[in-house]
Amino acid sequence: MLTRRRAISSLAMPALLSSKEKAKSKAFHYAEVEAKIARKDYKGITKDDLPTPSLVIDKSILERNLNFMAKHCQNTGIAIRAHCKIHKSVDLARRQVALGSLGISCATIAEAELMSGAGIRNILHTCQPAGKNKIWRAADLAKKDPTALFVADDPTTVELLDEAAGVLGARIRTLVDIHAGLTRHGHAAGKPGLALAQKVASSKNLQFSGIMGYSGAASHTKGWQERRAHSMKDVGPVVETARLCQKSGLDAAIITGGSTGTYNIDKEIGLTELQAGSYVFMDSAYNHIGKKSGDTRYDDFATSLHVLTTVISRNHPNQVTIDAGNKAMLKPTDQVAGRPEVKVENQGAEFGILRWQDGNGFTLGEKVELITTNLDTTTNCYDRYYVCEGNNLVDVWPIMGRSGALQR
Repeated sequence: MLTRRRAISSLAMPALLSSKEKAKSKAFHYAEVEAKIARKDYKGITKDDLPTPSLVIDKSILERNLNFMAKHCQNTGIAIRAHCKIHKSVDLARRQVALGSLGISCATIAEAELMSGAGIRNILHTCQPAGKNKIWRAADLAKKDPTALFVADDPTTVELLDEAAGVLGARIRTLVDIHAGLTRHGHAAGKPGLALAQKVASSKNLQFSGIMGYSGAASHTKGWQERRAHSMKDVGPVVETARLCQKSGLDAAIITGGSTGTYNIDKEIGLTELQAGSYVFMDSAYNHIGKKSGDTRYDDFATSLHVLTTVISRNHPNQVTIDAGNKAMLKPTDQVAGRPEVKVENQGAEFGILRWQDGNGFTLGEKVELITTNLDTTTNCYDRYYVCEGNNLVDVWPIMGRSGALQR
């Protein structure tokens, strides 16, 4: 017999079940997001679903940067061998090659191995190999990939590369690295540079392929005219050394260097190809170097990479805590995208602080995107890029692994 209490209880059941079902439908399981990413099913995944801190790429801005540089090189007649030290991503490197990059420039032997192993040809390892490990890895890579290029700025390196190549039966395409302002590397320009080039050319197992010279200081010199003058001073002797090589009968067809900051200067100086890399993402260090038109803001390329963070505490006036700190290479010179008035501060290994004087604050749990100061160090902290169109995830690209020296 249905009692009054049971009748009331039975009437309440549908509402109770409905409430539970609604709660269940709202449940979030990150493992399910990871499973979808693993099978490349990005439908329905938004930035709010992503872990933080993490790296997010604005796909449309990235493509604009890539296409702008490609068209510049086509229109001016300077080639590009884009540098991968900024992104360490095979997916991005392939896009650069598809748009005309001769190959890919690499800062480390591990990057060179990664790119070559992915099928990218004509890679250039822009730091001379030294020591047993690097010398023999370079020779081994040249054996596997005869299109690979290496540099040397010391006669000892030339001799050791020649010896290793002879043992392995390889022929190593070698450029002479000439001093261009940075004292960290580069042989003396002029006749000493020519002598080193001749030593390479006379080696049994090396093929002299040209000259390299990189002026890192010029790339961030403020003011386009000042940047041009600095680049002329540093890179001019590099080009002159290449000319000496050509006059002596050496085939110095490649004269490589340059940067994102000097991309529209390097052709005039005499470089045949660029090693620009930062243009794909851009960072706050580049934002204020000035453009050719005289504007103080350098916006030839736009910022396409942000560090995605979450507001995790807001207990003090005009400040909140975010979950990106020292481990994420947070710097006080980083900027909050769309909020230039907000200051960034370090607050520990996992914590950062955002401060402001006037205007709206941030809500607990809100996602905040940061423009990083230095792309190289930031990307080195992460294992993947989340590629987005607006708020929606459309792809995930792995970043070079961080499991040890072999892979760095």
